[in-house]
Amino acid sequence: MNVQDSEKMACLMEASGYKTTDNPGEADLIIVNTCSVREKAAQKAYSQLGRFRELKQKRRHLVLGVAGCLAQQLGDKFFKMFPFLDMVVGTHQIDRLPEIVASVSRSGGRLAETEFCGHVRSLDIPAQPLAGKVSSFVTIMQGCNNFCTYCVVPYLRGREQSRPLGDIVREVENLSLHGIQEVTLLGQNVNSYGKTLTQRADFAQLLEAIGKIPGIKRIRFTTSHPKDLSDTLISSFGRIQGLCEHIHLPVQAGSNKVLRKMKRGYTVEQYKERVAALRRVLPDISITSDMIVGFPGEEDDDFNQTLELMREVRFDGLFSFMYSQRKGTPAAEMEGQVPDEIKRERLNLLQSLQETHTLEKNRAIIGKTQEVLVEGASRKTPGDMTGRTRSNRIVNFTGGPELVGSMVNVKIVDAFSHSLRGEL
Repeated sequence: MNVQDSEKMACLMEASGYKTTDNPGEADLIIVNTCSVREKAAQKAYSQLGRFRELKQKRRHLVLGVAGCLAQQLGDKFFKMFPFLDMVVGTHQIDRLPEIVASVSRSGGRLAETEFCGHVRSLDIPAQPLAGKVSSFVTIMQGCNNFCTYCVVPYLRGREQSRPLGDIVREVENLSLHGIQEVTLLGQNVNSYGKTLTQRADFAQLLEAIGKIPGIKRIRFTTSHPKDLSDTLISSFGRIQGLCEHIHLPVQAGSNKVLRKMKRGYTVEQYKERVAALRRVLPDISITSDMIVGFPGEEDDDFNQTLELMREVRFDGLFSFMYSQRKGTPAAEMEGQVPDEIKRERLNLLQSLQETHTLEKNRAIIGKTQEVLVEGASRKTPGDMTGRTRSNRIVNFTGGPELVGSMVNVKIVDAFSHSLRGEL
């Protein structure tokens, strides 16, 4: 979602006469778009801002701003931390970016805008296809009503707001006219899409509508909440041709005790039942997940239950993290905070197990032919092109730039932990 927010900011500023650059040294405006889900992301943002201090001193006219969730969380406190900062733009104020930049440039003062709005107007800013791209993000909703005890997102993005189905369909139709073949639908919890709309629609209906748009060959979405994964939505994988055979379904823990403390709203047994239902509809569906280790009160037995869940489900891929205390969340005040050294040890064990499962899954594809949407040249190997399978696996193969945007059949000849090797 932050990637698309950044694209929207660039689009807004281009309408005000700015052009994007890859060189910070020639920029007149720099915005650090931040995430606050984990402390590591916050520290990266602080480090990046610190590196821009010298640039700001050399180029006095440079407008330097911070946006996103960390901006929403800290507001004008950023000015005390970084006195050379010019502006702070909250998650509900992106649409006002040109106005805020103009005000700061004119007055030479500092400005923090972090108010929540009844309607997030930036949701209405359509995705702009970037030159040469074949896929695009489309935001369908923002905010979350779940209030998991570890998560700061509802406090920084606000409550759920869904966009009207017709607006989303028109946006995707426009993307198709500009050569986009693959769209990824974005939301903090896409499974609950439509609950705030006057004209009610659910996520399965939205997928059906997008699946009928000419030129859109692939549909992806993220992120799904297990408790809202309905049978109707699961059946969509068997009905909608463009819907890719992949779902990201965060479980977060394999212990019911920990899941209750997280306030996730489902049990391990219910999660496994949803996985089984997905595999009944689509046996080869790729299932990826998120996992947090070291949540307050997590004991060795709880962690072992998480490993057992992984052995049973055998995820295709996993995003795994050590629990990070976020100020203002209930979990930050819970007793039983797990020491960092134990978190680190558990994370290493968990990631080692997942690497085994991922490699096993990838090796099972060797010798098979996969449909790959070619995205561009490989960044690591000259002469190689790269793309993704419908199951969201990266494939590298020898080919030329004329293949970008094409759907090609690639025979998989080798497999690694994070990618596949193929031949046209």
